[in-house]
Amino acid sequence: MKNLILSLFLFSLFLSPSFAQIKPSKELIMFYTQEWKGERFPDGRPKVPDELVKRLANVSIEEAWGIMRGEGYNNQFEGNFQIIHPEKPLVGRVLTAQYMPARPDMEKPIKAKGKEEGRKGNTNSWPIDELQINDVYVADGFGKIVDGTLIGDNLGNSIYAKSKTGVVFDGSVRDLEGLSAIDGFVSFTRGYDPSAIKDMTMTCINCPIRIGRASVLPGDLVLGKPEGVIFIPAHLADKVINTSEFIALQDEFGHKMLREGKFTPGEIDMKWSEAIKTAFREHVKTRQKKTYLTAEQIEKYLEKE
Repeated sequence: MKNLILSLFLFSLFLSPSFAQIKPSKELIMFYTQEWKGERFPDGRPKVPDELVKRLANVSIEEAWGIMRGEGYNNQFEGNFQIIHPEKPLVGRVLTAQYMPARPDMEKPIKAKGKEEGRKGNTNSWPIDELQINDVYVADGFGKIVDGTLIGDNLGNSIYAKSKTGVVFDGSVRDLEGLSAIDGFVSFTRGYDPSAIKDMTMTCINCPIRIGRASVLPGDLVLGKPEGVIFIPAHLADKVINTSEFIALQDEFGHKMLREGKFTPGEIDMKWSEAIKTAFREHVKTRQKKTYLTAEQIEKYLEKE
């Protein structure tokens, strides 16, 4: 019965006039992201607070991956990218775009609908018009490299001007020299090619997409570092970031204690004694201006140790 109700709901959304858009309806975006209970953009995309987005830059891929695996999210990481500015982390809220191999009977109505909605230029520029500060443009370009260049340095400059972040493409880019010259622009792509985009059509903005082995929803947080990118569901952002910060504090404290010889490796790696917890609290006091965790949050984590 539950599956029948879900099927009827989705079927009704696809039949409604509001579905005949480049973007899905607000209701459909909210349906896919219904576990998020916080603020949303006008189109329904989850709006994780800017403060959390900023803090995500200090989280490691491994920490985020481990926490999400514990919540049952096993398909959120993808690697094997070519990276522009790998020394800088890529963090932000996901804005998705889906591309498909072009066919005339599909491309013609998409372009006509885009014109009706006031969209200008080629379809690969339409997602850029939707970007806001702290958004990351994430596109399924079905792995195409030759003739699969979703942007060059002109669109790259526009992306950075609107978002101050970068891109994740299961596809390629052109004008590598020009893109690399954009200070702060970070990109994760499958490769580089001098060709211009050809025989590709942008079919949807802010739909669920796939990037390699990862499932991606609009409003996810993305964290990109040299090993790859991980996509964090909006409703898990707070837990992933807070828990990761506590783990980082633990590791910093443990390493310090071992260097100073105050506790043995066995003591640090097993369930903490009260003596270790007391020493940890004293260590945290020296870090108060460098951690966002409250004393109450830290005590809750210590209760589990």
